Amino acid sequence: MHRVKVRVVEDALDANNTIARANRADFDRAGVAVVNLMSAPGAGKTTLLERVLRVGGGVMEGVRVGVLEGDVQGSLDADRLAHLHVPVVQLNTDSGFGGECHLDANMVRSALPALPLDDLDLLIVENVGNLVCPAEFHVGEDARIMVASVAEGDDKPLKYPLMFRTCELVVINKIDLLPYVDFDLERFLYHLDAVHPGVAHLEVSARTGEGVDALRAWLGRVPERVGAPA
Repeated sequence: MHRVKVRVVEDALDANNTIARANRADFDRAGVAVVNLMSAPGAGKTTLLERVLRVGGGVMEGVRVGVLEGDVQGSLDADRLAHLHVPVVQLNTDSGFGGECHLDANMVRSALPALPLDDLDLLIVENVGNLVCPAEFHVGEDARIMVASVAEGDDKPLKYPLMFRTCELVVINKIDLLPYVDFDLERFLYHLDAVHPGVAHLEVSARTGEGVDALRAWLGRVPERVGAPA
């Protein structure tokens, strides 16, 4: 019985990876780079995107950005980003997808017709807030970013190692709260290096804007990867 369950999971992941490759081919044909933005609920992904994309705040020069917003229900985050005059498409998992706690390749594929891919250089997929499932499902992305807030505690890399192993950049958000929370930055970085040695990280505050320019610059370089092997 155990082997049957394992096989079902393996088949599901294989099917997802097949669709993810089809997504990636479509993104490459359109010349669009894709970033999968992941975190726990409340880590500050949407507020970071508001900071990164805000006109007048140093928006990425010459990079046309769109957002695919993933949530179980509602459009609160998409509504917050829409006023920034970037294409935003809402993707809910409750209708037709069983209320899943992550986006998979098939869900993303279902949203592609609503995205103006030919008019974009960079698509940011804001995944559903969850520290487990999003790491297991590729969607055809070029890069993955994991956002961890200091309010979550400094043990998260040890408790959820796959999320931190599968990303290229870890953004430590809400550093303005460091004086007020029980979070040891050095201990967090020690744990992070234990599960993903050498992974890049940035320390930012979505509220004050500290470190956001560095994140904006990192994102601005992702379109250079278009057409690279998956």
